[in-house]
Amino acid sequence: MANRSLYRIWARHGALLVGYTGLLIFSLYLSFELQFNFGPIEEDWHNARRHEVLWMIPIQLLMLYAFGQFRGFLSYFRLPDMVRLSSALACGTGIVFIDYMAFSVLRFNFIPRWLEDYFVAPPPGAICTNFLISALLLAGFRVGLRSYREGKPSGRPHTLPSAHRRVAIVGAGEVGSAVAADMLAKRGLGLKPVAFFDDNEAKHGHEIHGIPVVGPPEKMAVARDAYEIDQIIIALPTSAHRRMLDVVGQAKALGLETEIMPSMWELASGRVHASQVRPVELEDLLGRDPVNLDSELIQEMLQSRVVLVTGAGGSIGAELCRQIANHAPRRLVLVDQSEVQLFQIEQELVGLGHGSLLVPVVASILDEARMVWLMRTYQPELLFHAAAHKHVPMMEHQPVEALKNNTVGTHQLARLASENKVGKFVFISTDKAVNPTSVMGCSKRLAEIAVQAQQQAPGNATKFCAVRFGNVLGSSGSVIPTFKRQIAAGGPVTVTHPDVLRYFMTIPESVGLVLQSASQAEGGEIFVLDMGQPIKIMDVARQLIELSGFRPDVDIEIKFIGLRPGEKLFEEVQHKGEQFQDTSHKRICRFVCQPATPADVEAWMQQLAGRLVPGHRDQVKKFLTTLVPEYKPYYEADGG
Repeated sequence: MANRSLYRIWARHGALLVGYTGLLIFSLYLSFELQFNFGPIEEDWHNARRHEVLWMIPIQLLMLYAFGQFRGFLSYFRLPDMVRLSSALACGTGIVFIDYMAFSVLRFNFIPRWLEDYFVAPPPGAICTNFLISALLLAGFRVGLRSYREGKPSGRPHTLPSAHRRVAIVGAGEVGSAVAADMLAKRGLGLKPVAFFDDNEAKHGHEIHGIPVVGPPEKMAVARDAYEIDQIIIALPTSAHRRMLDVVGQAKALGLETEIMPSMWELASGRVHASQVRPVELEDLLGRDPVNLDSELIQEMLQSRVVLVTGAGGSIGAELCRQIANHAPRRLVLVDQSEVQLFQIEQELVGLGHGSLLVPVVASILDEARMVWLMRTYQPELLFHAAAHKHVPMMEHQPVEALKNNTVGTHQLARLASENKVGKFVFISTDKAVNPTSVMGCSKRLAEIAVQAQQQAPGNATKFCAVRFGNVLGSSGSVIPTFKRQIAAGGPVTVTHPDVLRYFMTIPESVGLVLQSASQAEGGEIFVLDMGQPIKIMDVARQLIELSGFRPDVDIEIKFIGLRPGEKLFEEVQHKGEQFQDTSHKRICRFVCQPATPADVEAWMQQLAGRLVPGHRDQVKKFLTTLVPEYKPYYEADGG
């Protein structure tokens, strides 16, 4: 075992040590030859030349080691590596100059003669020349290894593409430039950038990495034949969704495959590389201006804190865990009643290097004893409550389950948070809680009232708030996965009503704004996220069909099936009686109102609990109208 460990150390560092040593010796030799014009070396330096090899090389190797040049992978070499390599050689050169000054210029009397003989320095010209040559040789060595690695195919030899696909990049900015450079460097990808399109006329006629900017995307038809383009890659800002839609339409009309670049945020975060393009998704076309978050405020709220997230395996809960983990909490407690979903997010976070922070807990928020144990054991300072039953049609037929989980569970969790001195409690609500027509929406409205009332409880020190937003693109049960399954099956795509409007947000966007809202919470308020303009579900269906390569109502039928129980034509964001207040973030609104008293909430919560038994659904819904007068229930004729 010891021999095997020594072998691994030698395999990792020995070859690099030999390579560096050989190049440094050659550099020293060449610097002497240049110093003396490749002629006879002066007698004074002839004997000293051997000593330089004996002590200058170890000094340079030591500096390279100190600057981390033995820890990285040889074939990965970029500008920061070049800076560190040059700094290491510069420090080594500085030491040699100090030696030169001590022995050849100042000639200190206290230095022993034998030490001067063995550590004599070469002339200043040779010192400078050695630095330049050694830097060039070592950098060239590393660049050569990187070029060899990037030129290799990414898979086995037989997976190497027979011919490169010729791609044009729409967007000649930083992202477009990055993807072009990545493709040029990684020839094994089988992608060759041949042209740029950009709306900026100042860039037309110029080149980026040797690739011409031929004009705006409207020249795509002409350029396709001139440059033999096979594929279009979109590298536009996320805010340019209308322009993306135009480009996708033009490309599809020409029969060109269209893909999109990762966002600049994804590239900067290191999650993806520039060459990792992907198909255009509906989320790209429905996007809005990117959200600018106050990262310092969020970092201050989360760093070194114990954070508990309920519903951690769900769409919103999982993204909360991802973003919270990136802000270095002391501990992140993940709570979910689904073992499968909890395991998935735990393994994802472990893979991202956050394993030491995590405490996964399989539990239901309705299990009071389990929740008490969690609070007392881990003493969370922040609690994000995302656990909920949220599917409107399903909960409409199971009102008891919706109320038990969404209302009673939230009330109980808020009470326990207050009793255990949790710093902040953030409740994830929905726009369906405003003037609800569904049991799910009504259960969330009751939960909002309970959370606001808990703020007024005697002795409470917890800051309670709720965050209200609309449909989340790509979340479990959202309309887009449903439409995709229907398109894959050949249709029809079912839309409830041609005039249905919904607000949409992406999961990362909504969670980022939840964290921003939490950082501003003072207690008792409801935050509403700016979700932009509502979008017709009909338009969503048509665009998704087109993105899938089909024609709406020609290849794939769109079928109207009528509003389902509990659904509305459009959603609202402000409840009657709520007063609007500005926040420090333009995408977040704060609503405050006169909260119910804790005693009143406890009274009707007990009445509600007495009715949460198997029985007639309409009886439960009718009782809810006494608690939420604006609730417009859908009554059924059967029991359950």
